[in-house]
Amino acid sequence: MAYEVETSVFSGPFDLLLHLILQDEVDLYEISLGGIIDAYIQEIQKMEDVNLAVATEFLLIAATLIELKSRRLLPDASDLDLEDELALWEERDLLLARLLECKTFKDASHALKALTVDADLSFPRLVGMEEQFVGLMPDLLNGITGENLHEAFLRATAPKPTLDLFHVTSAKLTVAETVEYLIEELPQMGRVTLRELTSGLVDRVEVVVYFLSVLELYKQGVIDLTQLSTFGTLTIEWVGIDQEKGLLGIDAYEG
Repeated sequence: MAYEVETSVFSGPFDLLLHLILQDEVDLYEISLGGIIDAYIQEIQKMEDVNLAVATEFLLIAATLIELKSRRLLPDASDLDLEDELALWEERDLLLARLLECKTFKDASHALKALTVDADLSFPRLVGMEEQFVGLMPDLLNGITGENLHEAFLRATAPKPTLDLFHVTSAKLTVAETVEYLIEELPQMGRVTLRELTSGLVDRVEVVVYFLSVLELYKQGVIDLTQLSTFGTLTIEWVGIDQEKGLLGIDAYEG
C-alpha cells in the first residue's frame, strides 16, 4: 500500500502522478514536491512503527522526481552532453514504466476485490439431497467391476476398421446435366417408361441420377408420371415447359 497525501487535487503520490501523466493535464516537471514531502515527514513523526516498504516506495518516487526537476536547473539542453541527455530520458522512461506497472496491479486489485464482493453474496449448499430424490438417480456403477472397465477401455482404444472404397466411383453425370438432356429428348419420345429411358445405362449411380432428374422435372410440372401399382412400371409423359414461368432452378444433390 503506497503512502497517501490528502489534498484537494490528489490522494497519494502514485495517484497524483498517474492522473497528471496519463491525462496530460500538468507537466510532470511542474509538480510541487515540497508539500508532499513535508506532509510525509509529519506523518512519519506521528508513527510509532514505520512501514519500511511504504517508506522505501515513497522515497524512491520522491528521489526520482527531485532528480528530474533538478534537470530543469541545468543549462539549455543544447549545452548538455549527449550522455546526460540520454540519461534524463532513460530516467523518465523508467519512472513512467513504474507508474504503469503500479496502475496494472491497482486495476487487478480492484478486479479481485469485485470478485470477492460477488463471492460474499453466494452461499454453498451444506445439506445433502432431499430424501425423496435420493433414489431417483440409478447407480451407474452398480455391478461394474474392474474387468468390465478394462474391457470397455480396450474397446474404446481399439483401432477402428477402415472402409474399403475401391468400388466407389465419382458420378460422371449430374442432375442438372441430365435434366437438360431429358428436356431435349423427351419431347421427341412423347411417352416412355423409366426402364426404357435407362436401358442403355450400366452404372447404377447413373440410373439414380436419371431417376432424380425425372423427379425434378415432375416437380416443376414439365412431365407427368403414371404408376398403376406399387413397384410397377413408371411411365413418363412429356407435358411441356410453361413459357411464362420457364424452368426453375435445379436442386443440388450430393452423396
